[in-house]
Amino acid sequence: MLFASLSVHAQGLPDRPLVFGDGHVTLGGDASWSIAREDTGFFNYTDYERSTLRMLRLAVLATVKAGSHIEVLGEIRSENGGLPEPYALYLRLHPWSGRNLDIQVGRIPPTFGAFARRTYAADNPLVGYPLAYQYLTSVRADALPANADELLRMRGRGWLANYSVGNPAPGPGVPLVSAFRWDTGVQVHTGNDLVDATGSVTTGTLSNPEVTDDNGGRQFTGRVALHPVPGLAIGGSASRGAFVSQSAVRAALSDARAGNFTQTAWGVDVEYSADYYLVRVETVVSRWTLPVVHAPLSELPLSAVATSAEGRYKIHPGLYLAARFDHLGFSDVEGAGGRQSWDAPVSRWEFGGGYSVRRNLVLKLAYQRNVRDGGRVPRLNLGTTQVVFWF
Repeated sequence: MLFASLSVHAQGLPDRPLVFGDGHVTLGGDASWSIAREDTGFFNYTDYERSTLRMLRLAVLATVKAGSHIEVLGEIRSENGGLPEPYALYLRLHPWSGRNLDIQVGRIPPTFGAFARRTYAADNPLVGYPLAYQYLTSVRADALPANADELLRMRGRGWLANYSVGNPAPGPGVPLVSAFRWDTGVQVHTGNDLVDATGSVTTGTLSNPEVTDDNGGRQFTGRVALHPVPGLAIGGSASRGAFVSQSAVRAALSDARAGNFTQTAWGVDVEYSADYYLVRVETVVSRWTLPVVHAPLSELPLSAVATSAEGRYKIHPGLYLAARFDHLGFSDVEGAGGRQSWDAPVSRWEFGGGYSVRRNLVLKLAYQRNVRDGGRVPRLNLGTTQVVFWF
């Protein structure tokens, strides 16, 4: 029997970045769509209008090489059908070809912490985010509580907090570290197989990254990561920068500078992988120093500590299970009704899994249990589905 045939091709999704101009221009894409019922407790909100569990995110990434020593990198994102916005835009310099040293200038990648470096949906084994990088506390950079009682009235209301000093409009508070905006400044990175180090000077702070300066201050951040054996990474981060906006400081104190009121943070993270296992643990400590407008509010700075532990196990090629536990706690202040934490402590369990339909197309299922000591909704369980595609 004799057969003759023509080649058959099916139009499919791209599975690798698109390269143009003899390798000088590279384009990539990232898309994720998360579906869940309404988060009535605002546990997963990134601001008043957006939840990580109910989000369609589209992104286009570009790299332009202007020679062996200069690159321009950028990313444009659209969330829930909104107008595209710049997420990253920076110049990367390689001063010496034979040395692992980069200098990045512009809207730069995060320096602090471990999760901030893998915030893309493809790098997250679950759908939700660790509390340190997403949960909105009741602290704001543009509005201040007049005293401890006003601060305590906002416990568990970070999704829409309002204070009498500074900006009077209700608005979202800030997380310990923002995973949804990149800061603007200069970053230097170097390293080898055993250790790498990164340092940066930026306009905003971890909680409140900025494109334009609102207080005349700067943030200084550093991170060192060790790789003592294959599969093990141990990191430490530290940061300090002017947090409160100049307009809020002027509303509170006529003779003070915004640079005196800072956010200071420390972080420790460990990651270990072997065979089919991956385990990650991270702790972030943040302290905000705010102006004291009226007594009582003597327990300053306000402190918060977040710890997350997650694991992933591959049970079959393309199929895995994952789980994460988070806890976020706060220091105490003394109000008229007694002593209590300045914000409501939160705990979260999330477990689920993912299946790779193809190498760069993943379907995830996850279930969340949120518990909070305060707020309008103290407990909430949520199931969610997410589709992730990238090239």
